[in-house]
Order: sequence, then structure tokens, then C-alpha cells
Amino acid sequence: MTEPPQKLSAATIFIMVTVVIDALAIGIIVPVLPPLVVQLAGGNEERGAIIYGLFGTTFALMQFIFSPMIGAVSDRFGRRPVILLSNFGLGLDYILMALAPSLGWLFVGRVIAGITGASMSAAGAYIADVTPLSKRAAGFGMLGAAFGLGFILGPAIGGLLGQIGGPRLPFWIAAAGTLLNATYGLFILPESLAREHRRAFSWKRANPVGALGLLRAHRELLGLAGVTWLFYLAHESLPSAFVLYAGYRFGWEKGTVGLTLAWAGICSMVIQGTLVQPVVRRFGERRAVLAGLTFGMLGFVIYGLAPTGLLFALGIPVMALWGFYGAASQGLMTRRVSVSEQGQLQGSLTGLRGIAGLIGPGLFTGTYAAAIGPLANWNLPGAPFLLASALLGLGLVIAWQVTQGPVPRHDTRVDSDPDPDPQAELVES
Repeated sequence: MTEPPQKLSAATIFIMVTVVIDALAIGIIVPVLPPLVVQLAGGNEERGAIIYGLFGTTFALMQFIFSPMIGAVSDRFGRRPVILLSNFGLGLDYILMALAPSLGWLFVGRVIAGITGASMSAAGAYIADVTPLSKRAAGFGMLGAAFGLGFILGPAIGGLLGQIGGPRLPFWIAAAGTLLNATYGLFILPESLAREHRRAFSWKRANPVGALGLLRAHRELLGLAGVTWLFYLAHESLPSAFVLYAGYRFGWEKGTVGLTLAWAGICSMVIQGTLVQPVVRRFGERRAVLAGLTFGMLGFVIYGLAPTGLLFALGIPVMALWGFYGAASQGLMTRRVSVSEQGQLQGSLTGLRGIAGLIGPGLFTGTYAAAIGPLANWNLPGAPFLLASALLGLGLVIAWQVTQGPVPRHDTRVDSDPDPDPQAELVES
């Protein structure tokens, strides 16, 4: 049986804390992983850069392969064991990377990190399990805000720790935080998926290609999944091109780049943590989806065309409103599958993010290189962001088309939902 609601409320807080700590642990190693790779590569910067790129591609590949599998496992055995085992595995993996004597061992660590990091699909399914339909978009918004908080603090802490104790100290701190949180979860985290809602594990659904079959189950779900993939792909322009672009166009140093990233994280956290719920409640999930994509398009245009760093920074709050899309689209998609399919859905979506992570860096760095090279006379070094805006424009057209019909209510707990979604009620009537 599922635990009583009051315990699930505490468990939801634990999930949010878990996401914060996971993001914090990831962020902590961001400033120190590249120099550690270079150090283990014998101090050869060029070789270290190539190997670091390989590490990033491998991490995304592991996410693509294992996210659907972990989601399917959570549909069979429940969310609790998957989340806890993944947390313990990630904590032990940070210890492995802290001790890694060679690039080979560090590579193994990144592979394991990609696998255990795929537990975000189980965390997303947990939120879908314990959140009423009308509050689900807000729940995913809080999940995004939790990740944003961790990623704001992580790089700053990691850089400081790296200066104090060298590039390996942040790995030890990340391990300690992750393992302590996982231990705490052993006592506080109840199971969210009742036994009667579980389904048999199937390799057909668990492999990354077969898992995408769920997305083909409904025209609306497939369309929204396609838009979400465009969302993930457009987002790849930021980690791929921002630092290069900011240095080339505005002459920003590392400190200014760090402050800008922190400002972006704060804006995103505020939007997702405080505005998603009232906006969705007032306007409905469909309009929030369309608004989020529109603001994302506008934000990328500002990024790509901003003639000064100040105008770029002023575009960050506009871009933060893009966050309406992620939470509201998750709310719409979770309505279109049953309770026993939430893990597979989250795994499939995380798999789509992995595909975007494989394609995006090459696409946007290649676009940037062309913009400052053969096409430099066009004076468009912000071309990667303009391309991202175009991708979101395509997503906006698709989303407009596929969300026009009535919103289904597959959740088996609909009858007990004390706060029905007025937008869905209006559409169905």
C-alpha cells in the first residue's frame, strides 16, 4: 500500500532535497573535472580537451541507454529502491573518481555517473505518483527549481574547494553529501507506487528504442515529446556556446561568466519555484506551454543579437520564463499515461535529453565556429542562439497543433483529487 499522504509530503521534500544535492554534487565537480583530466593526461592541454569531450559524450550516451531502463525498473519494483540504490551508487562513484589513479579509472567513474544519474527519471515518476493532477505542473516546477538551486551553488563551492584542497577534494565532498542523503532516505522515503499499479518488467519497453514506443501511443504525447526534444536540443546551445560567445563578443573573464551563470540560475529558480503554479492555475497547462516556448524564442533572439553584455544580462529574466514550458509540458504528458507507466515516460524523456546531449554540442559549436570563421562577415557570432530560437519556433508550431484537443485524465486517483484542474474541466465540457 502507498504510505499516508502526510508521509508522502515529507517524502516529496526529500525528493526535492535529493535533486538539490544531486545537482550540487554535479556542479561541484564542474570546475575541477577538466583540470583533473588534463593532469591525468600528463599536462597535455590538447589531449585533455579531447578526452574531456569524450567523457561528456559518454555521459550523455549512458543517460540515453539507461534512463528508460531505470524508469521501467521503477514501474516494476517501485520508486524507492531505484532512487536509494542510485544515490548510494552515485556516492560510491564519486569516491572512485576521487581516488582514480588514471584516465581509465576516471572514465569508468563517468560511465557509472551517467548510469546512476539516470535516476532522475524515477524522481520525476515519484513526483507524478504523489502529486494531484491539478498540482503536477507546479510539482515539476519545484523539481526544476531544486535542480537549479543545486547547480547555482555547486560550481561556486567546487571552485572554492578546488583552490583549497586541489581538484580531488570536491569529489570527496560530493560523495559525502550524496551518501548522507541516501542514508537519510532509508528512514524517511516511503514507496509511492502501490503494488496494484506496478507492471512486469519488459526488455522491449526498457531498451532506449523500445521505450520510445510509449511516446507513439497517442498523437498528442508523441507531438509533445517531439517538442520536448527540441526544447532539450535548443538548451544544449547554452553549455556548448555560451562561454565561447561571451568571451569573443563581450570580452568577459571567468568571474563575469560565473556571475552571469549565477544570475541565470537565480532567475530560473524564482520562475519555476514561485510562478509556475499560479500561472498554470490561472491560464492552464496548454497556455503555459505555449507561453514558455514563446519566451524561450524571444530570449534566444536577445542572446544572439545583444550588442552589449548589459543587454545580454537583461535578456536572462526573459529567458527564465522559458521555464514555464518544462513543468507545464510534464503535467500534460503525465496525464496521457497510466500510473504504471509514469516511470517509463520519465525514462523516455530523459533518454530524449541524452540524444540531444549527443547531438547538441557538435551542432552548436560547429555553428559558432562557422559564424566566426567562413561566415564572419555576416557579423552573427550569436548564430547558435538564433538557431536555438528557430528550433523553439518549430516546437511552438507543433505544440499549438497537438494540444488543441481535450486533456485526458488517466490518473487512477482522479476521483479523489480534492482540487480538480478547472482548465481540464472546461475543455472536457
